[in-house]
Amino acid sequence: MTEQRPLTEAEQLVQQQLDAYNSKNIEAWLGCYAPDAVQLDFHGAVLANGHDQMRERIRLRFNEPDLHAQLLNRMVMGEWVTDHELIQRNFPQGRGQVEMLCLYQVKQGLIVKALFQLGQPELFE
Repeated sequence: MTEQRPLTEAEQLVQQQLDAYNSKNIEAWLGCYAPDAVQLDFHGAVLANGHDQMRERIRLRFNEPDLHAQLLNRMVMGEWVTDHELIQRNFPQGRGQVEMLCLYQVKQGLIVKALFQLGQPELFE
């Protein structure tokens, strides 16, 4: 039997962010991010920079009625937390899911950088 280790501060914050995402609570979700946080894809393209852009981006996502992120795996190394998630979405073509890798950098109790890589969307029958 393995001992369960205590969660790191970074891991707790990323979980808090995931919980706010699943409850579609914009203010709680933004509260996990530094005001000047940046969200990028894995190639470095900026998706959102700062709370104003992040709020607009996530508002669109939170309008999806079936939105839900399921954590498949989490790895933690210091200030970096990597989540492998399965996201249920409402795509323009219909309901489905997509795998996603999320890499979060946490400094001074807030996410300062988030990188995202999407897999291939899969529509439900």
